[in-house]
Amino acid sequence: MDIRPAQEIWTAALGELQIGVSKPNYRTWLEKTIGLSYQDNEFIVGVPNPFIAEYLDKNQRSLIEKTLIGLTQRDINVIFQVDGRYQNSGSSYGDQGEIPIALAQSPNFNSRYTFASFVVGSCSSLAHAAALEVARNPGGSHNPLFIYGGVGLGKTHLLQAIGHVALVNHIQVLYVSAEQFTNEFINAIQEKKTREFRHKYRSVDMLLIDDVHFIAGKGQTEESFFHTFDELYNTNRQIVITSDFPPKTLPFIQDRLRSRFEWGLVTGVQPPDLETRLAILQAKAKDKGVNVTLDVLELIAQRAQRNVRELEGYLNRVIAFATLVRTAITPKLAAQALEDIASKKAKSPSITPSLIIETVARSFQLSPLYLKSRRRDRETALARQVAMYLTKQETNCSLAQIGIELGNRDHSTVIHACKKIESHIDSSPELKRKILDIQQRIYSELNTGNY
Repeated sequence: MDIRPAQEIWTAALGELQIGVSKPNYRTWLEKTIGLSYQDNEFIVGVPNPFIAEYLDKNQRSLIEKTLIGLTQRDINVIFQVDGRYQNSGSSYGDQGEIPIALAQSPNFNSRYTFASFVVGSCSSLAHAAALEVARNPGGSHNPLFIYGGVGLGKTHLLQAIGHVALVNHIQVLYVSAEQFTNEFINAIQEKKTREFRHKYRSVDMLLIDDVHFIAGKGQTEESFFHTFDELYNTNRQIVITSDFPPKTLPFIQDRLRSRFEWGLVTGVQPPDLETRLAILQAKAKDKGVNVTLDVLELIAQRAQRNVRELEGYLNRVIAFATLVRTAITPKLAAQALEDIASKKAKSPSITPSLIIETVARSFQLSPLYLKSRRRDRETALARQVAMYLTKQETNCSLAQIGIELGNRDHSTVIHACKKIESHIDSSPELKRKILDIQQRIYSELNTGNY
């Protein structure tokens, strides 16, 4: 098969994998991968570096092959191959040593994320209007602009759309994720280049920060961002921030930062309603140059209700399936293409505190009862804190509920545990990899139906 089907199949696979794994897992290991070729049941996936190739081969091969087999209905052998196009890209993927402190001021925007391509609905009209006003009048009344909402609802799209307008108007703009800001800050300290770091972030006319909740609980990083914020704000330079949470409920953030986030305009984006989902699907299909009838789009819109990423993933799956079987896209074909996802949603259990506790205990070679007990040796205490951290990350349990699950501990103990793990993840690659491995085991248990 030629390269086009490989790209289409892999896009569909990513849409499904994005639904099945956690956001940190997806962003760290899968987001920058591409389908290179598919021939004789051998599927080659392009990855940015050998570290990611090794991780995917050891930890996610079975899940990826299962997903591809479901899409192609054929046996698949996956090969992870470093793609030369990623060389010198500056992408770190969690390896702080690979992040140069003096990055070029290239904003690295996605060309698709413009105001023209953003589909406005009742769920996003205020956020869109505010973003447009900031783009037209940076440093004005909406400074800072804080946009919050769930995963895949368009926050990053609006953030980068502002950046595109700034570029056209020759405004010096810097777009980074809070994770990149954190990694560069740590690297600057290690290499004694904090002066260069400060200059980079405090000399721009517009700073766009994605997923600011990532810095929560990271004391020195928060301190650095606080002073960066003040420097830019006090000189009327525009700051735009996105987060999964509104400022009032941002966990573990300093009160002085929380109050500054509320100085300008705080606006949210909500899951799209049916009409908006249909409009988004029509726009996506048009961008792909594929003619999809309204009845097919309605079927997809009814099944994908959570966010824009899910919508695009479902649409990609339908298009890829039609390409593979060489037939027109009909409601019957779309229903067939999405059948596996529907059955998985119906049968697949959600992540529970019990599953997390058992998986963490197994990873630390301890009994789950130890995590609920009063044992205080170092290994048990660390495992218990990891279980609290992951339960907070992967479930909707309240802090009080988490404390009850882990031996009737109070919510302040849970807060302390989560803060401790968050701070140690930055300084301990070993702990970070262990937690990622535990997350992968949790999702593997769900995907294989062993739980």
